[in-house]
Amino acid sequence: MNVLIVGAGSMGIWLGTAIGSVATITYADVDREAAAAAAAATGGSVTTLDGDDTGRDDTVGGEDTQKEQDTYDAVCLAVPMAHVTEAIAEQASRADHAVIDVSGVMAPPLTAMREHAPDHERVSLHPLFAPERSPGSIAVVRDAEGPVTDDLLAALAARGNDLVETTAAEHDDAMETVQAMTHATVLSFALAAESVPDGFETPIYEQLQTLAEQVTGGTPRVYADIQATFDGAEAIADAARTIADADAAELESLYQEAGSRWHDDSETETATDSPATADQPAEGADQ
Repeated sequence: MNVLIVGAGSMGIWLGTAIGSVATITYADVDREAAAAAAAATGGSVTTLDGDDTGRDDTVGGEDTQKEQDTYDAVCLAVPMAHVTEAIAEQASRADHAVIDVSGVMAPPLTAMREHAPDHERVSLHPLFAPERSPGSIAVVRDAEGPVTDDLLAALAARGNDLVETTAAEHDDAMETVQAMTHATVLSFALAAESVPDGFETPIYEQLQTLAEQVTGGTPRVYADIQATFDGAEAIADAARTIADADAAELESLYQEAGSRWHDDSETETATDSPATADQPAEGADQ
């Protein structure tokens, strides 16, 4: 089958690599050089966003790869979530059988697919990992199944990915916690934390330090898109303010409330009775 991937960033390259065993890949991107680089990396070719291939000359591996047809078995949108519905509206007509997105949000693109590709196979994917950490879990919503999307999903599974079947509502609700709240928490720590002398690190601090380094080493636009798309940051801010304003008794109650959400009774009792550590000072210890 032939597949058009709209978006030649890291996720588009990952997708082209992942389905390359069952598909011939063509890239389109606002950045023509990025599309050419993605094509070279995955053995694909390049087309334009408007589909006007007249007179174009795509060279990959030293050979002309002219391509007269402008429709594809599947069109895959690998664009930022802020632009995915617009991209679907513009590119869905180039699909003969299937439209897929890997934007990271599911309800809006699926709504756009139903509007602009009502008779096509429609699938929304969210790889729950950075491309360089593949394979991993991929959230999957099969809005309208068929042989083309079945083959593409089988190719992803064959590369060691775990396909997690879900619904758009379940996925998008989960991302408020999994992404928006989590990123807001780590970024808040990264902004507020002061440097400490070597040797003063505790295990929990070291874990947060690692997370802060990981998050701040990513692409700022991606994290900004997540915060703009999913709720969650305000809940983290409210919880932090509640903790900051709590007196000792209130803080102990909040700690117990949090513990009841994350541990069963036996785990909570074990943690309470365990010896003090650097992250759990002994009662009466100077602090």
